Amino acid sequence: MKGILDRFEGDKAVILVEDLEKEIIVPRKELPDGVEVNTYFTLDKDGDTFQIVAIDQSKTDSQAQKSSELMEKLRSKKKGSKFKKQ
Repeated sequence: MKGILDRFEGDKAVILVEDLEKEIIVPRKELPDGVEVNTYFTLDKDGDTFQIVAIDQSKTDSQAQKSSELMEKLRSKKKGSKFKKQ
């Protein structure tokens, strides 16, 4: 099962679980060192609890690349403002 680190709320981390369309909240200190928002995880579910098994670095990198390419595409289409500067 996959999850993505959506945001931090103080000392808590909010992870979105894609397959279940569910949001889980874990203490920030339980996350692996060096994780940032938009990091993907492989998760195990045991009853009502979730365990982070590993960081899915390949999915994290591929999604970051897609996002970067989309931003570049949007920037290249920008033609400037239709309003005149004074």
